[in-house]
Amino acid sequence: MEKIQCCVISCEKPIDAAYWEAQYEAKTTAWDLGEVSPPIKTYIDTLENKDIAILIPGCGNSYEAEYLLEKGFTNISVIDIAPSLVTNLKQKFATNSNIKIILGDFFEHQGKYNLIIEQTFFCALPPTMRQKYAWKMHHLLAENGILTGLLFNRTFEVSPPFGGSQEEYEMLFKDAFDFLKLEKAQNSVTPRANSELFFEFKKNNLVEVILYEFEGITCSGCMNTVTQKFAAISEVLNVSMSTNFAEVLIVSNKEIQLQKLQNIVSYDEKYKIKKS
Repeated sequence: MEKIQCCVISCEKPIDAAYWEAQYEAKTTAWDLGEVSPPIKTYIDTLENKDIAILIPGCGNSYEAEYLLEKGFTNISVIDIAPSLVTNLKQKFATNSNIKIILGDFFEHQGKYNLIIEQTFFCALPPTMRQKYAWKMHHLLAENGILTGLLFNRTFEVSPPFGGSQEEYEMLFKDAFDFLKLEKAQNSVTPRANSELFFEFKKNNLVEVILYEFEGITCSGCMNTVTQKFAAISEVLNVSMSTNFAEVLIVSNKEIQLQKLQNIVSYDEKYKIKKS
């Protein structure tokens, strides 16, 4: 994995559609395994219902989708933000009606899926977007839907990929999902051995998962104070704020009135909160 390099962490250019298009055009895709990841392949082999709606975000060359088609699955959607990649995929799967190829921003995508497969999408996103990721996954999943795949359990000197830890993931996804599995992957490819976590999360249908935009925080101490105040609300189960302090994710038994949240942080006139 140490050979995977796209740019240093302090990228001068944003990690957006143009960035990923440039990576594919330059063929700087060292993260591409060239095959379906073994832990995901093993998981797919356990699935019995071939008609479930499946989404693969940040699909890349879609080896997982190709394997799903080989196994007879009939309702697969893949989405990526890089135009040339999507054009190639549309040509590759042109005669197969069981797969839908989507060019677009995952965070603007609408739909309902029984299963979402995570494979090097989470780690490609700047860490500032992790609260938004958890929120969007919860909203895209159908009742009792499953989010599954691989997450890195390590850090990197150059990024992307952006790493993380099991403790971080537990705090991020807590209460929005039921943790069916979150453990060290047993059959990772050799370069990623002992650095991947295999997870299987089930959507918690009984909670509200809402993302808010936040203004005014400039330090981690202030962030901790605000999140603690929100967490003290009796209906709130989990609160986490993005690393740039711009978004806060609240998981609760019922939706908290926006005015109540604003009143709680009104001790500082700079603090403003609104629903995303």
